[in-house]
Amino acid sequence: MKFTLSWLKDHLDTDASLDEIVEKLTMIGLEVESVDDKAALKPFVIARVLTAEKHPDADKLRVLTVDTGSGAPVQVVCGAPNARAGLIGAFAAPGTYVPGIDVTLSVGKIRGVESHGMMCSERELQLSDEHTGIIDLPEGAPVGTSFAAWAKLDDPVIEINLTPNRPDATSIHGIARDLAASGLGTLKNDAVAAIPGEGDCPVKVRIEAPEMCPGFALRRVSGVKNGPSPKWMQQRLIAIGLRPINALVDITNYVTFDRGRPLHVFDAKKVAGDLVVRRAREGETVLALDGREYTLTPEMCAIADDNGVESIAGLMGGEHSGCDEDTTDVLIESALWDPIVTARTGRSLSIVTDARYRFERGVDPEFMVPGLELATKLVTELCGGTPSKAEVVGYAGHTPKVVSFPFAEVKRLTGIDVPAEESRAILARLGFTPQGEGETAEVAVPSWRPDIDGKADLVEEVMRIHGVDNIAPQPLASHDAVNSRILTTLQIRTRAARRALAVRGMMEAVTWSFIPAKHAELFGGGQAALKLANPIAADMSDMRPSLLPGLVAAAQRNADRGFADVALFEVSGTYEGDGAENQRRVAGGVRRGTAKLDGQGRHWAGNAGPVGVFDAKADAIAALEAAGAPVDKLQVEAGGPAWYHPGRSGTIRLGPKVVLANFGEFHPKTLEALDAAGPLCGFEVFIDAIPEAKAKPTRTKPRLDLSPFQAVKRDFAFVVGEDVEASTLMRAASAADRKLITGVRVFDVFEGAALGEGRKSVAIEVAIQPLERTLTDEDFEALAAKIVDNVTKQTGGVLRT
Repeated sequence: MKFTLSWLKDHLDTDASLDEIVEKLTMIGLEVESVDDKAALKPFVIARVLTAEKHPDADKLRVLTVDTGSGAPVQVVCGAPNARAGLIGAFAAPGTYVPGIDVTLSVGKIRGVESHGMMCSERELQLSDEHTGIIDLPEGAPVGTSFAAWAKLDDPVIEINLTPNRPDATSIHGIARDLAASGLGTLKNDAVAAIPGEGDCPVKVRIEAPEMCPGFALRRVSGVKNGPSPKWMQQRLIAIGLRPINALVDITNYVTFDRGRPLHVFDAKKVAGDLVVRRAREGETVLALDGREYTLTPEMCAIADDNGVESIAGLMGGEHSGCDEDTTDVLIESALWDPIVTARTGRSLSIVTDARYRFERGVDPEFMVPGLELATKLVTELCGGTPSKAEVVGYAGHTPKVVSFPFAEVKRLTGIDVPAEESRAILARLGFTPQGEGETAEVAVPSWRPDIDGKADLVEEVMRIHGVDNIAPQPLASHDAVNSRILTTLQIRTRAARRALAVRGMMEAVTWSFIPAKHAELFGGGQAALKLANPIAADMSDMRPSLLPGLVAAAQRNADRGFADVALFEVSGTYEGDGAENQRRVAGGVRRGTAKLDGQGRHWAGNAGPVGVFDAKADAIAALEAAGAPVDKLQVEAGGPAWYHPGRSGTIRLGPKVVLANFGEFHPKTLEALDAAGPLCGFEVFIDAIPEAKAKPTRTKPRLDLSPFQAVKRDFAFVVGEDVEASTLMRAASAADRKLITGVRVFDVFEGAALGEGRKSVAIEVAIQPLERTLTDEDFEALAAKIVDNVTKQTGGVLRT
């Protein structure tokens, strides 16, 4: 948002300096991004051409002697066709930087004749695009004085950075209101006198989509003469980066910035019949003022007449009914447009305008009619004409929102003790209406502040005007003892899982929390409650039910750019519903190509193989172990969610009900839907599902007990059904004696006709660690018998002989 200092002072009566205004703007939350004090134009002075002789060696050049008011005349070589004796213009001496041509002048020779400076055109000073001749000033212009000061071009330009919740600050009047409330002057009277008009407006308005257009005001002005806008208006528009077009268009742009009220003017003679505000029809097109043709949909709002669509509501007018130098009758439109519809239409059509910027944030509904009156006043003053009466349709008036505000909230939320009377006065200066005495007031919110919803918003208003610089610095409290744990268990586990996955060679990624609807449905989401009301893009419409779609897409983008072997992980939130209890904390990851833990790609000693289900399983277990899950009690089952390959995926549980993770290679149909390819495996660990460990009586590490006796290993081979999982067999063997058995490992699996149909042999190695004495043969026989008995009972397997 840009504005000039003089423009601001049209609304603010103040003696404050530029530096004071800039500092105060930042302190009240309107952060100043830049200030152009117009120092670049200060070196240019008003000068008079004394003589103008033909250049001896060039027909189109003249040699001028110029009086700059500083003493002896200087010689200047000039090629402007209007250079003549007696002309008064803008002179740049050697050493001056000329912004329009990006050149710093020096004394030079042009066709053998020295030139000690330059007489400038408007384009060279970036005043306009005019470059047919040098600036020609009136006879009374004072020679030797600053050109910028005389022409009022030394008006500083201030640019502020607006947050989306401040629609009132999209107008210079709103900014002046804030500065006046902060004590930096007095807000000038903002009342706009009503213009009675002569006769009814001949063009009527019909609103067929009231949900998109809460109000519409229209007036016809007949007999106008369109042409260039006045110099003062052009200078202000140019200063804030707008290009003057003609008086009618410039007036709408001026009111847009001056009062935050976007307007549109139609050439009345090009409008056929009455205006209708309706939903656009599927496939309707309109040629807009930017010269582009847009195709509309029923989700968009349009202003139409008997010829079809004349304007894209809230965004841009149509070329067909636009005003030009031949326009004599105009229709001035001042309407209200739904912010969501405006934002969605602007994104869909990729239209960014000053009108959209304001309508999607919310304009002041009570200024709809006064905005029309202000525009009418400017049109009649600058272009002449006779206005009709205003046609106002649909607007039912504004009902102020009332917020119950205990003044003690300021102290509770900020720690600053602001007296109740000061809080009341601040709110009143900002346009709020506090009612009631005592420590609580019923505060009516003004129509220009749609962002105010509750008492916390009012605390923010009080504090930004009271001044956050009034917060006294205080040292942090000193603690004599060591602090207790600050992070929650979930935060600790999140950090631990992140470190564990990074150690395994995976790179951390941060992906969007919203994904396309078809991807959400693919991974178990897509519920109506998880669809965004105002998505930032059409393909980011749903909150993600899983981290995997974003990670797979990121891996594929890397592959498309030549990095096929990549391992990515993310520890973040997923969403199963719209409540806080439905948000999960998940550690997810994907590996692509040959991005294995022990190396990737081609190597002379042997190329790495493609990633697979066991790489994903190892990652998942590593994350679970780091997060504190009891890995010795985990149960791994074959099969996982539908987005994994059914024969190459698994689920990790803790008991029959608690699912801690799933992993696997992705189903080909899943990869096709995600527009991805290549060997890809992934996992998700549900960190918030890991049960809390039992509190230990002490934080001291347990004693390290090392056995002095030799460890022993024994091998067993069991014939079991082919549907029996190896993990079940391992748990059965380990449970035979938990004190002596320290580990069980599968080292061979065999299937063959000799074992019988539907049977397989699983060989395990059992590690046995004596603790109290050396075991005898009888002890080993008894332990072996218990192992065989346990396996037989739990799996139905028999010892292979």
